[in-house]
Amino acid sequence: MTCLECKKELGYLDHKNAMDSLGVELCAHHHTMMKELIKKNNTPLEAIQLYYGLKEAGVHAMLEWWDGKKSIDIALSRVKLNIEIDSDYEKLTEDQAINNLEEAMHSFKNGFTTIRIPHIVVRNYLNETVRNIIGITEGLKANTKVI
Repeated sequence: MTCLECKKELGYLDHKNAMDSLGVELCAHHHTMMKELIKKNNTPLEAIQLYYGLKEAGVHAMLEWWDGKKSIDIALSRVKLNIEIDSDYEKLTEDQAINNLEEAMHSFKNGFTTIRIPHIVVRNYLNETVRNIIGITEGLKANTKVI
């Protein structure tokens, strides 16, 4: 058991606390940092789990990346892919839906692709979600100039 961020060996309590609250193996320092990030940005728990799933798969991702207008849950800047985790998709109103579409349009105009993933998909199908995102990045690399 090692911290997914710093590779420090984890004791039982650090492992248990991080797994119970975040679902990922983190040392006390990085666990605290992630808890503060959740509090500050209202980061979905599933965004953290997906971020570390991507990291373990060798994908360079950024958590809570500021795009100049708003914070993106996960960004893969090399292929210009923004990933948003939808935690309120069951309660989506028409206004929220049109706002989501407009945000996607603005991102696309700036050369970024935005995908929205329901939190339940990450929660129940993390490995499949990571594989699909890797497939999306491969498609973006093949069809766009990589930075």
